[in-house]
Amino acid sequence: MTARIVLLVTSPRLPAGLLTAPAWDVVRSAPVLAGTESELTAAVRAAGVEVTVVTEDATQALLDAVAAHDTAVWLAGPTGDETLARELGLRLAREPGLAELELMYGSWDPPGARLLDAVEVMDRLASPGGDPWKRAQTHRSLAGFLLEECYEAYDAISADDTDALREELGDVLLQVLLHARLAEELPEGKRWTVDDVAGGLVDKMVRRNPHVFAGEQAASIEEIEANWERIKRAEKTRESVLDGIAMSQPALALAAKILDRAGRIGLAVPPPLAESQVDPEARLGASLLATVAAARQAGIDPEAALRRATLAYADAVRTAERAARPDQSS
Repeated sequence: MTARIVLLVTSPRLPAGLLTAPAWDVVRSAPVLAGTESELTAAVRAAGVEVTVVTEDATQALLDAVAAHDTAVWLAGPTGDETLARELGLRLAREPGLAELELMYGSWDPPGARLLDAVEVMDRLASPGGDPWKRAQTHRSLAGFLLEECYEAYDAISADDTDALREELGDVLLQVLLHARLAEELPEGKRWTVDDVAGGLVDKMVRRNPHVFAGEQAASIEEIEANWERIKRAEKTRESVLDGIAMSQPALALAAKILDRAGRIGLAVPPPLAESQVDPEARLGASLLATVAAARQAGIDPEAALRRATLAYADAVRTAERAARPDQSS
């Protein structure tokens, strides 16, 4: 039988005793060593397994244990104890007859596990002794930052830059986490946590997607969208089809959204005529609204159209600037 040293790696984001069956088999059948006391060593001991904590020369301690029992297990710390693994690997490469080094995952991170790290880091930053700036913020003081981060994510999407999008979505997530952490400091009865945010989102996703979670049939995307709207109307008591629209969004996007909502229920409310307005600002506003309505009828996104034209104009301005500069070569 080949002697082996098992480096048992576990996820620090899962309960310490939540190990796979092969991991439990190996810790129950061989000497178990670790570099420090931890929740994992406590959980293994609670299951009746003896754990020896080694503070010096862990490599030699493992080699001694494997020489006496053929197999020895090392409970790796939260970072995986890479230094020890490297040292063991070099020693066994020089003396291959001593033992084989085996890496075993006793548990591993589920998808989304790093979100737990993000919540933990934000809690540290926004707690006493953390970052004074973050602790001084309010939901209102942060509102502009949330908009800015969303616009930067939009820019990354428009540029088809998926690497930038990943980073910008992280900045949006930072705002979500900070708002949730600040909400924990609200008065009793008003406070909520990031788990409340996530829990509400999960409930909403399950509720509004019965074709996935409740066995309902949906023959097309249009039917899925209709079901979403039906469920949404049942959830929220609203007096108007316009209720729920973010009125603080940019005017062009707001106009398109209001026209779209009115069109969904077949309301024939014509936009105001520019000629009937009494002042230049009102006439311009009515003219712009009519343009947005015409774009909607043509199936064109007015926000995207204006952005495209504006960016092209920005390029023309830069070109004109370069042409107007004195020749630097003379």
